[in-house]
Amino acid sequence: MPFIDLKAQYLSYQDEIQTAINEVLHSTSFIGGAKLEEFEANLANYVGIKHAIGCSSGTSALLLALLASNIKAGDEVIVPSFTFIATAEMVSFVGAKPVFADISLEDYNLNINTLENVVSEKTKAIIAVSMFGQMPDILALKEFCKNKNLILIEDGAQSFGAKQNEHKSCSLAHISCTSFFPSKPLGAYGDAGAVFTNDDELARKIRIYLNHGQVKRYMHEYIGFNGRLDTLQAAILNVKLKHLDEELVLREQKASVYLENLQNCILPRVKEGFKSVWAQFSVRAKDRNKVVAKLEKAGIPSAIHYPLGLHLQVTFKDLGYKKGSLPNTELVSEEILSLPMSAFLKQGDQEQVIATFNEEN
Repeated sequence: MPFIDLKAQYLSYQDEIQTAINEVLHSTSFIGGAKLEEFEANLANYVGIKHAIGCSSGTSALLLALLASNIKAGDEVIVPSFTFIATAEMVSFVGAKPVFADISLEDYNLNINTLENVVSEKTKAIIAVSMFGQMPDILALKEFCKNKNLILIEDGAQSFGAKQNEHKSCSLAHISCTSFFPSKPLGAYGDAGAVFTNDDELARKIRIYLNHGQVKRYMHEYIGFNGRLDTLQAAILNVKLKHLDEELVLREQKASVYLENLQNCILPRVKEGFKSVWAQFSVRAKDRNKVVAKLEKAGIPSAIHYPLGLHLQVTFKDLGYKKGSLPNTELVSEEILSLPMSAFLKQGDQEQVIATFNEEN
């Protein structure tokens, strides 16, 4: 049983994807060009934003957002501890200091009520991660950042297509980022990502930074890097984008089956007014190791997103956090467990997951 059934997805769109790949191969335009421009236009239209800029990964998208926001050494950026390391890693990479905040047990996103305690005179931005397919309250975070004169960056690596009210993920923050890693709801066949903004100047800077700081051939305004999105990936993603909303309906159906049938665990909750894309279906189990062993014995894959908060990772030890610093993050890290989930999850496989999970130990 696959954890995410990428093969079934590929077979569903195989002819369209192969045609798109062949068009790029025949054009021999592998960096930039019409296919990338078409994908970026379709992305912007889908999200409902002025600028969508393809880049090489979700990690480079975060780096681009920080560079364009002029985050630098001496600055502080608030990030949740319960997330993949890239969110905080890029803050450190530009020389700034990540300041870790705790999460809400309601949706595993930033606990807005704790932010006042971690803002300082050095705080320049907040990166709000959209966890497991559901956005945090970006509207409330925007108001908070407006009052504090802070930049708001959404890390929407797990939430592309999600909504708060009628606002889509990656449409509300000053700058938003997403990842098209293959396992994402909209996934490439390799690394890929995108940055989104309504700000013309930020968009201009992002496009310069991702191409070695170049404003025209061999003329460089900034120290940048190679963060470009390959045209082949753009062509593949353009095909899959057409089918995304259909897949999100299927994901919702699979999530509903889990929600109605799983027992003896804390189930995920979608807040009123929010729509999740169910990037993962993650429950909390009090005795996670026993559950994992039971699933493994039945040949059922699972994953732990994430087993240790970033504030307790060795690489951030110099920041001085101790166990007990962020209790919600630490609790969830000990209990969280992700089950097989995709639009193409077979009914029989899902029934087996549920039956095995619900078995008495």
